[in-house]
Amino acid sequence: MTQIAANRPCASASIRTGNWFQRMLAAAHQRRELARLDDRALQDIGITRSEALTEASRPFWDAPETWRKRP
Repeated sequence: MTQIAANRPCASASIRTGNWFQRMLAAAHQRRELARLDDRALQDIGITRSEALTEASRPFWDAPETWRKRP
């Protein structure tokens, strides 16, 4: 007779959680890199030093809404 584990988490749920966590780590990394850009690079992307530092100081879980949506 086949048994089914009813309390076992769904694999797709853990994959989605892993993807979310990877996106949050990516946001944290990108913010650290943004803070390291020089003034010329910041000017190229159209933001000020103040805006870059404000963005870089945000916590990793404070990501754009589009990053928080799970497929």
